[in-house]
Amino acid sequence: MQNIPTLTVLTSRFRAKLADESGMSTIEYAMGSLAAAALAAVLYGVINASAVVDAIEGIITGALTNTP
Repeated sequence: MQNIPTLTVLTSRFRAKLADESGMSTIEYAMGSLAAAALAAVLYGVINASAVVDAIEGIITGALTNTP
């Protein structure tokens, strides 16, 4: 006769698997890397906007042409 696990045994095994956090650090690093890449893409888009480029050029030109 085979031993058939009871509902209590199956429930405890299922809870143990849910509580297992092995591999969590890997997904946390992956999500952090994804968030950093998304932020970099947004900042790249903002910096390359024509208004921002014009403002930076104006600041640099003003700093180089003005004499104290």
